[in-house]
Amino acid sequence: MDELRALYQEVILDHYKRPRHFGVLADADQKAHGQNPLCGDQVTVYVKTNEDGDIEDISFEGVGCAISTASASLMTEAVAGKSRDEAEALVDAFHHLVTDDRDAIDPDQDLGKLEVLSGVREFPVRIKCATLAWHALRAALEGRGEPVTTE
Repeated sequence: MDELRALYQEVILDHYKRPRHFGVLADADQKAHGQNPLCGDQVTVYVKTNEDGDIEDISFEGVGCAISTASASLMTEAVAGKSRDEAEALVDAFHHLVTDDRDAIDPDQDLGKLEVLSGVREFPVRIKCATLAWHALRAALEGRGEPVTTE
């Protein structure tokens, strides 16, 4: 178990230090800003969809802790190329993963690398860090203009 925890920490640190899909997506057709007022994490998620509503491209920018940044980075990798329905299902599954509601996750849902963030459920205050970008993604997909918050 210690080896698995060390691997998870290594993946989280890698995504924190070298976030994937980081920066403004100039041709995004949807975006949403999110903030965690307790710790100051901020993220903006940019999404470019095609005519079918599939996520053609995605990026994020912002400032935050290692968990917040790694989660946003892992999220962009996980949802890139997915349909809107698949992305929304991943948002729900990820939320269940980090809130210890694993029974609510579809057993056929493959969370892949997102599993590395499952340990945040042991630290309730960090759940908001891990889910911030996911709340912003949902807001972007729904076309909500107002900023989202973890409060």
